[in-house]
Amino acid sequence: MATLPHEMTIEILLRLSVKDLLRFKCVSKPWCSSIDDPDFIKLHLSHSVKTNTNHSLILRHCEYHFFSVNYDSLKTTQRLNHPLGEQKTPIKILGTCNGLLAVIDDNGRIFLWNPSTRKSQVLPSTEIEFSSPSIFFPRSTYYGFGYDPISDDYKLVRMVQVHGKNNSYLHSEAKVYSLRSNSWRRIKDFCFYLSFYREFGFLADNALYWMVLKTPQSGNKSLVGFDLGTEEFRFVELPDSCLNKRFCMNLKAMGGYLCLIATYTEFNDDVVDIWIMKESWIKLISWKKSESILGFPIVIPLAFSKSGDKVLFSIALHKFVWYDLGSKRVENVGIRGLPSSFDVDLYVESLVPLMVML
Repeated sequence: MATLPHEMTIEILLRLSVKDLLRFKCVSKPWCSSIDDPDFIKLHLSHSVKTNTNHSLILRHCEYHFFSVNYDSLKTTQRLNHPLGEQKTPIKILGTCNGLLAVIDDNGRIFLWNPSTRKSQVLPSTEIEFSSPSIFFPRSTYYGFGYDPISDDYKLVRMVQVHGKNNSYLHSEAKVYSLRSNSWRRIKDFCFYLSFYREFGFLADNALYWMVLKTPQSGNKSLVGFDLGTEEFRFVELPDSCLNKRFCMNLKAMGGYLCLIATYTEFNDDVVDIWIMKESWIKLISWKKSESILGFPIVIPLAFSKSGDKVLFSIALHKFVWYDLGSKRVENVGIRGLPSSFDVDLYVESLVPLMVML
């Protein structure tokens, strides 16, 4: 290897896993320097995303146990040590991006965590700047985490809203945390209503997305996006067929695209439509409960196969299946060591550090 040109060495290293690269930093000082180089880290991440390699599922069980499953093999689980170690404090994932996870514990502390490098960093706290009324009113808090390629910065968005009975009191604020500055700042307030106690946004095409309400009285949800570059909110049109029915709608990101899971009742039968947003909304899958071989309680699309002709689903929070888009057949995925129930996300393994790459 010492006789190979530097460019060829880099091409070889780009194709290795993060685990191997961390080991190979010990080979020599030049290798260590190359692997730690910010340009190499970005090239390695880009290669993993383009080739759909070095991806893993991350599973959360009983709120504080974490496991990973290599996406290429889907054979066995591996226990992960999260930032709080052995403390049995509930932890939720706020979002994933480029191998970094934003997580929050039961005390409101937020961490950035790279499971591949086993590095983590606690974020500075930030107060809610508006004064709440003296009596208790419900508070909604929405989060979203993503990367802004324009400023080369990782950002965490937090929206907080307090509203009283019959909307007699309403106040909201939006803040953005910047990894580059390691600080929070307030941005322009939003003009919509948060409908849940806590909700997490999904990242697609350099924007974060949530389901919200345009008015407090509205029974129909609307889709709102937050551009990580301009830091502006905008409403996004839903598929036309979703406008005139009462839907239970959930979001997911899959293959870099926003995915909409719409459940509704038609002719006394439950129906699930799965849409994906490319240049426009495309209906990817539609099935009825009476005809479905997937079962129905909770069906979550996670990722496309490398060939793009199958979709990996999490079923009822306790197993995985491949769904063939052409034949519409289902293949069970047997993974050793799966916990009895879990939440699941997909992330790309990366060397991205918890500091600004200058």
